[in-house]
Amino acid sequence: MIGPNLLLRAPEPSDVDVIFRWENDTRIWHLSNTITPFSRFAIEQFVLNTSNDIYETKQLRLMVDLHSSASGMITIGSIDLFDFDPFHKRAGIGILIDEAYRKKGFATEALQLLLDYCFNTLRLHQVFCNIEKTNLDSIHLFTKAGFLQCGHKKDWLLRDGMWSDELMFQLVRGMVNGE
Repeated sequence: MIGPNLLLRAPEPSDVDVIFRWENDTRIWHLSNTITPFSRFAIEQFVLNTSNDIYETKQLRLMVDLHSSASGMITIGSIDLFDFDPFHKRAGIGILIDEAYRKKGFATEALQLLLDYCFNTLRLHQVFCNIEKTNLDSIHLFTKAGFLQCGHKKDWLLRDGMWSDELMFQLVRGMVNGE
C-alpha cells in the first residue's frame, strides 16, 4: 500500500531490531497490554514464521516506511489489524509511530492507507480501536479519520498503581468521508 509519503509493507527479517526495540519499550507497554519483555529470538520467529494470511492468523502487522530521498526508505512505525472476524467483517486497529516521527501527519496517512485496505480489499463492514482516555493524540487521530466513540470502560486499565478508563471507537463502512 503506497501513499504520498508512506509505504505499508509486510515485516522483513531486517525489521527485527526495530520491532524488538518498540516491543520492549516499557514506556508504551500499557498501550498493548504487554507485561513481560520479548526476546530477540521471539521477535525473529514472529517475523520469520508469520504467514501474513489474515484469514489464518486473524491479525496482520504492516511496517510503516517513509519515502526519503536522502536514504531511500526509513521504517518509522507499524500498524496492526487484530481480532479479525471475517464472518462479522470487522477488525481492530492499532498503530505505533516512532517518537521521532510523531506529529508530522504520518499516522494519519498510514491510517488512511489501512482503512482503504480494510474497506476496499478486505471488504470489512467496520473497524474499531481501544484507546486509553488520557491518550489525546490517538483519540484525535482516530476521530479525525471518522471514528466515533461507542464505548467507555471505567477503571479498565491499571497503570502505575492507578486505574484509567478506556474508550472504544468504531468506524462503520459508509461513514467514511461522510458517505
